[in-house]
Amino acid sequence: MAAPPCPALQREQQRAADIIRLLTLYRPLLDAYVILLQRLTQATGCDRVVDVGAGQGHLSRFLAFGLGLSVTAVEGDGRLAGMAERFDRELLRELGKTGVLGNEGPPRCHQTAPCHGPPSPLTPWGPRHVAGRLDPSAPWGEFLLPPNPPGPGPATRNPLGGPGGSEGGQRVLVTGLHACGDLSPALLRHFTRSPAVAAVASVACCYMKLSTPPENPGSSPGYPLSAWVAKLPGHELSYRAREAACHALEEYAGRLMGESGCLRAHCYRAVLETLIRAANPSKKRPGVQTVKKAHALSFPQYARLGLPRVGLDPAAISLDSEAVEAMLEQQHKVVAFFSLTLLLAPLVETLILLDRLLYLREQGFQCALVPLFDPQFSPRNLVLVAARIPLGAVLSGLDEDSSEDEDAGVAEPSGEKQSPLAPSARREPQ
Repeated sequence: MAAPPCPALQREQQRAADIIRLLTLYRPLLDAYVILLQRLTQATGCDRVVDVGAGQGHLSRFLAFGLGLSVTAVEGDGRLAGMAERFDRELLRELGKTGVLGNEGPPRCHQTAPCHGPPSPLTPWGPRHVAGRLDPSAPWGEFLLPPNPPGPGPATRNPLGGPGGSEGGQRVLVTGLHACGDLSPALLRHFTRSPAVAAVASVACCYMKLSTPPENPGSSPGYPLSAWVAKLPGHELSYRAREAACHALEEYAGRLMGESGCLRAHCYRAVLETLIRAANPSKKRPGVQTVKKAHALSFPQYARLGLPRVGLDPAAISLDSEAVEAMLEQQHKVVAFFSLTLLLAPLVETLILLDRLLYLREQGFQCALVPLFDPQFSPRNLVLVAARIPLGAVLSGLDEDSSEDEDAGVAEPSGEKQSPLAPSARREPQ
C-alpha cells in the first residue's frame, strides 16, 4: 500500500505549479514591456529603476535579475511586499541550484542594441522591496507614506528622498505597470516635479477609482490633469463611464459571438445590485467582488455568495420571488445594454489617456502613447511614455524587437504573421 503523500512535499509541488502558472501568464506582457524599459535605460543612461505599485515583484525581478538594473520595488500593501521578498529568496535558491547565475560587474542594460545572441547568465542582484504608498500631493522627496496594511519589517526610508529627489542624487527611471486609480497620475505629477526622474513609463488601470472634482476639494484630481481638457465643456466622466472603460472589450466580443453562458453573469450582477439597493438605499455602488464561475451557479447560489460581501444577510432577502424571476428573464436586455456601453468604452479610455498626454506636453515634455500589448492578453494595452530626452530612438523599431521576442517564446497562430503593433493586434487610441 502506497504511503500517503507528504504535506510538505505537496506544498512545494503546488508552489512550483503556481510559479510556472505566473511565468506563463506574465511572460508575453513582461517581455514587451521590459524591451521598452531597456530602451529607456539605454537612452537616458539610467541603471536605477523605481517600480511603483510593484505587487509581488514580477516585473522588478525581470529587470533586476534579467537586465542587471538596480531596482527599488515600491508597494503600498505590506503583505505583498513581504511575499515579493520571499519569492526573490526562492528564485535565488533555485537559480543557485541550476548554476545559471553570473557575476557580471556593469549592468547589461547599456548595450547599444538589443542582444539577440545566446542569453547571458542572470545577475545575482535582486530588487530592493519597499513597503509604502504614494502621497500625490507631496513633493517628490516626501512622497512615501506608510503602507496599508503595514508589512512585517521595520519602516523603510524613502528610496527617492535624497538630494535632487532620488537617493544618492542619481537619476532614475520610474515605472508603474497597471498602476491603479490615482497612482498613475501621481507618477506623472512626480515626474514633472523632479529633475532626477529621467523618464516614466505608465500603464494605467481601474479608471473608476480616479478622483474627480469636487470629490477632494483642495487636492489635485486624478482626472482631468491637463488644463486643456479641464476647460472643455462636457469633459466630466461619471463613475459608470470610467468603470466601463476597464472592461475587456475583445474578450466580451468573443463571448457574444460564441453565445457564451458567461453572459449570464451580467444579468446576475444587475439583479443582485437591484436587491442590494432595495435592502439598503445608501449602497449606490456596492463593492461586490467577482464571484468565480458565476455563470455555472443558480442565481440564489450566486446571491448567497455576494450578499455577505456587502454586509447583508441572504436569509433576510427573497432570492426566488416572482419579481426576481421576472428580472432574470430580461438577460437579453442586460446584455444589449452592456454591449452598447462597451462600444463607448474605448472612447472614454482614450480621453483619459489623452488628458495625461496633454498634461505632459503642457509641461514641455517628450511623450507618446504606445499600443504595446495584445489587448486580448492585456486589455489595458496602451503605455504612456515620457522623458526629458527625444523619444524617437526609443520607440523606433520597437515593434520589430517585440515581434522577435515573441517569435522566440510564443507560438504564432496559423496564417500571415502580423506586426504586434498593427491595429488588428494592438488596440490603438480611438
